[in-house]
Amino acid sequence: MLAIVAPGQGAQTPGFLTPWLEVPGFADRLAGWSEVTGLDLIAYGTTAGADEIRDTAVAQPLLVAAALASAEALGVTPGLLAGHSVGEFAAAALSGALTAEQALSLVRERAQAMAKAAAVTETGMTAVLGGVEADVLAAVERHGLTPANINGAGQIVAGGTLEQLAAFKDDAPARTRLIPLSVAGAFHTAHMAPAVAHLREAAAAVTPADPAVTLLSNADGEAVTSGADLLQRLVGQVSSPVRWDLCMAAMADRGVTAIIELLPGGTLTGLAKRGLRGVATVALKTPDDLDAARELTK
Repeated sequence: MLAIVAPGQGAQTPGFLTPWLEVPGFADRLAGWSEVTGLDLIAYGTTAGADEIRDTAVAQPLLVAAALASAEALGVTPGLLAGHSVGEFAAAALSGALTAEQALSLVRERAQAMAKAAAVTETGMTAVLGGVEADVLAAVERHGLTPANINGAGQIVAGGTLEQLAAFKDDAPARTRLIPLSVAGAFHTAHMAPAVAHLREAAAAVTPADPAVTLLSNADGEAVTSGADLLQRLVGQVSSPVRWDLCMAAMADRGVTAIIELLPGGTLTGLAKRGLRGVATVALKTPDDLDAARELTK
């Protein structure tokens, strides 16, 4: 079984869309979606600097548009879909539950609301690699942080105020490595509660369909069968932890044999290589990766 997955915020790098503009139809698709998002997606994906695309209001629509455009270029129908954080909106569109335009409109509202919420208090996120999971979670709780992403494969992301993260760094769990993430706030924590209310209001105007392809929720790894339930989950995940470990466990249980990570790939296939040993993976980084990805379907 083939799974297609979409990465979340932090996967973007300056100029990552540049080689993709040579793919027929890619630039036209992004130009159309720029009208939906109110952003020049081509400029942000080709000439903008790291600080510009780190902005939550820019990064989230850019990532979802890139994932959707690369999926279109790939032209493969998977047996299963999943997305990490904002990547779940791309997965929802690919499942048929939302149109691309609906997904990008909601992401625009999500991104702006989360950027506004992040500006209230100085917050951030730190990836914790290694260690004993129980010890890491205990340390996260001890410092008043939230395990915002439990990614499996020995990776947990803690979110909270910069003061809390600094204290956590000085009291790091044994045998761990801490990496501050290039994000603008503590996503998937209570700090994002105001953004949930805003997105819920925006989502009320959307009528989703039921997914036509199996779609795993990043809240619990369960398959979502109802469009209405999916929409509620997309709203709630803004301030709730991402359980990518449960998504990977569900992939294993469902017999996934291959994973393609949409543009800008690398993060989720990296987790799969450690957490789903024996599963073939391809990350879409440049158009040169498309042929290798299509080979996984044969």
